Amino acid sequence: MTTLFNSLQPAQKLRISISDIAQLLKIPEHLIVRVECWAYIVFVHRRDVGGQFISYRKLEQWKNAVACQIQKCSTIPQLQKLWLDILKDCRKYKKQYQTGSRQFFREIRLQRWEFLRQKLY
Repeated sequence: MTTLFNSLQPAQKLRISISDIAQLLKIPEHLIVRVECWAYIVFVHRRDVGGQFISYRKLEQWKNAVACQIQKCSTIPQLQKLWLDILKDCRKYKKQYQTGSRQFFREIRLQRWEFLRQKLY
């Protein structure tokens, strides 16, 4: 796994509900029997098709966790290192990311960059 994945620890830290999964899969909640958060992937037990795997990177919680990591950076070098980790993860697992995630991360990073830059002066 990537540095970003290891720092976020999604299986331990993300709170994923049945309604979140139903919304992502665009199915009614009653079709979901249960959701299991495994080390590297989410397994969804469904009534209609059996089981389905979902990447943590597809979840809104992942996007929010990455944004939170960006906002926690207290120095520009720390922000630069995190940004490189985010880019590596996005490139390596680009099929697992939702459309627009990278742009969302870029906007949050630019806001943080400006904030940290202004602190220097």
